[in-house]
Amino acid sequence: MAHAKNHDYHILHPSILPFLGAAGGFTMLLGAVLWMHDYRPYIFLAGAIVVVYVMYAWWADVVHEAQTGDHTPVVRIGLRYGFLLFILSEVMFFSAWFWTFFKHALYPMHPDGLSPMVDGVWPPEGIETFDPWHLPFINTLILLCSGAAATWAHHAIAHENNRRDLVNGLALAVFLGVCFTLLQAYEYSHAGFSFAGNIYGASFFMATGFHGVHVIIGSIFLLVCMVRAMMGHFTPDQHVGFEAAAWYWHFVDVVWLFLFASIYVWGSA
Repeated sequence: MAHAKNHDYHILHPSILPFLGAAGGFTMLLGAVLWMHDYRPYIFLAGAIVVVYVMYAWWADVVHEAQTGDHTPVVRIGLRYGFLLFILSEVMFFSAWFWTFFKHALYPMHPDGLSPMVDGVWPPEGIETFDPWHLPFINTLILLCSGAAATWAHHAIAHENNRRDLVNGLALAVFLGVCFTLLQAYEYSHAGFSFAGNIYGASFFMATGFHGVHVIIGSIFLLVCMVRAMMGHFTPDQHVGFEAAAWYWHFVDVVWLFLFASIYVWGSA
């Protein structure tokens, strides 16, 4: 046949989703800027709705492709490389927050603005930092246990084809991720400093806050994988979606270890 497929690649059909995603992202950004200038957030919310729809529709198409056999070994390699590049972009994103924290910790600005002639102290005077060996340490153990549960689930499907352990491991990983988020919210509510008015608070909340957002996203990622596993998706050879979720979750674990060691332990000394 003239149109018979004679290669291992998956040729995508034309789609309006990339255009909708770009338009929604631009609308959301424009609405956010207007919102910061005391306009109502309607434009931002409209753009956010479009972005969420594109995310759902696009990923639903990817799941459908996986279930219908379009993800050949060659395609799966491309998906893995693409996700690894995404994680590398996330590494550079967090590098910026580590950079600003270490810069101000090593060369703290004097309150009168005399630096670099006269340096200040770090943490700034009046800042009561968290004790790293109480709630932050508990949250560290929780997140590491969640990563271990995700590894258990991955081993269950990749090496044993054990769907029950796959679901149980994912359920435990999601539960511990939610526990981390709740404890972090509790920690924030008892912070002895605020986001505004001091560089320590700004650096702390930007770094740990963005990590908290990534924990929420990763928990949703794993939850979707758990639902898919309960629906019969994933096989020992075909589980790229879950692999991506596990890699993302381990990235979140590693970033938190650096945050805990640098901001909570070293930065509060």
